[in-house]
Amino acid sequence: GVGERCGNANLSTIIAGLQLKLGYDCVPEESMPRMTKVARYIAEIANMAIADGMPYVGKSAFAHKGGMHVDGVRKKSMSFEHIDPESVGNARNILLSEVSGRTAILSKLNQVDPTLTKESRETQELIDLLKDLEFKGFQFEAAEASFELIVLKHLKKFKSFFEIEHYKIIGERLEKADTKPSNALIKVRVGENYEIAAAEGHGPVNAIDKALRKALEVFYPSLKKVRLIDYKVRVMNTNAATAATTRVLIESTDGEETWTTVGASEDIISASVTALLDSMEYKLFKENEQVKVN
Repeated sequence: GVGERCGNANLSTIIAGLQLKLGYDCVPEESMPRMTKVARYIAEIANMAIADGMPYVGKSAFAHKGGMHVDGVRKKSMSFEHIDPESVGNARNILLSEVSGRTAILSKLNQVDPTLTKESRETQELIDLLKDLEFKGFQFEAAEASFELIVLKHLKKFKSFFEIEHYKIIGERLEKADTKPSNALIKVRVGENYEIAAAEGHGPVNAIDKALRKALEVFYPSLKKVRLIDYKVRVMNTNAATAATTRVLIESTDGEETWTTVGASEDIISASVTALLDSMEYKLFKENEQVKVN
């Protein structure tokens, strides 16, 4: 799909189809599990987004939603999946929504803690917690990173990498098009150390994002690789007009992986900051887990 006009042939789909379906030897067998990672890496270099529904390597290629559907996947995955997601380096994605049953939620929880069962006290506590958060405007179908963090924190398997002491955002209207009318000041604590940073931005969210990164990169240089690739805002209860609850979804990438976080509040800035903080914490958590493995 990369190239002039309609683009070149999509090799991630063609190679997987020929090799896994028709038995042709296109690439070494041990290279197939790298398919998704390589496709996403090339898309990042080309500054393109891989469609969620792209075969084999898309985020939704092995997505499942709904209680009975997920139950069937757990009992016999081939009833809904034409190949093993791991054979192309992708992963099964269980979506949480208003139609999710206990089995679907448990399947998602087991990705974080395989020891949880339907009878576990923590399972019911987490189901109640998720329902409460959804009532407040959160939605985790597309925000798996925030979901994972919530579960880890509830199970006391997550140690915060930083704390936000306070932040302030100042905005004003300026007539000059080349000026940045928003300013943000933030103070973070890492262990016993503090860092204060300020930044200008095109809007309050951009300003606080820059200030947060500037402060945290002092302690965690790897965050320099992280950038936002999508920012979505949805007003939940429109009848409340400007006092309505706002849901913010932020998609981030470090050049290799992508993840999505969510925030919800009657204050759009607060919702955005929640999603931003989750994004940074998720990156640091995954990086720390990778270090443990290695």
